[in-house]
Amino acid sequence: MRPYELMIILDAGLEEEANRAVVDRVTELIRARGGSLGRVDRWGRRRFAYELKHRWEGYYVVIQASSDPATVAELDRILFLADEVIRHKVIRLPDVVSERSSPEAVGSPAAEAG
Repeated sequence: MRPYELMIILDAGLEEEANRAVVDRVTELIRARGGSLGRVDRWGRRRFAYELKHRWEGYYVVIQASSDPATVAELDRILFLADEVIRHKVIRLPDVVSERSSPEAVGSPAAEAG
């Protein structure tokens, strides 16, 4: 299992239920293939610095998860084909960063000492 961070920019013109359905589909794929979810941050509507696919606003969602590379490749393919998604980016986090942001590391003495 490797730590990843996924940012999804959805069409801001969609209803809240459609945005939630896309995020639920992504999280369900990760769980179904044996991955574990971290935080799911919904940043909400944001204005773009420039036009993307004839739109000036998007709905941002950031998901942190641990999964295997095959699951992430499938997730990348699904998001590329989804009409609701304007843009997405998957980043593999370094192990040091993921250990620091995990809930177990927050209360441990090693995290407090460093």
